[in-house]
Amino acid sequence: MMPFVFADVGESYIIKKVSGSPELKKHMENLGFVPGAEITAVTQTGGNWIVNIKESRVAVSEEMAKKIFV
Repeated sequence: MMPFVFADVGESYIIKKVSGSPELKKHMENLGFVPGAEITAVTQTGGNWIVNIKESRVAVSEEMAKKIFV
């Protein structure tokens, strides 16, 4: 298991855990970041990530990416 910030662009991963405050976890859950979901790193620029999750593209900050474990 590793934080998503170490993911390779173009690779798909399965989310194992999302950490953080209850409010952050609920927000991430609403965006589709739940254990078992597939996440693909599309691009990474300046610490921010564009990811494909649940047939949508979502931008996440580096801080949020550190809380997603794959």
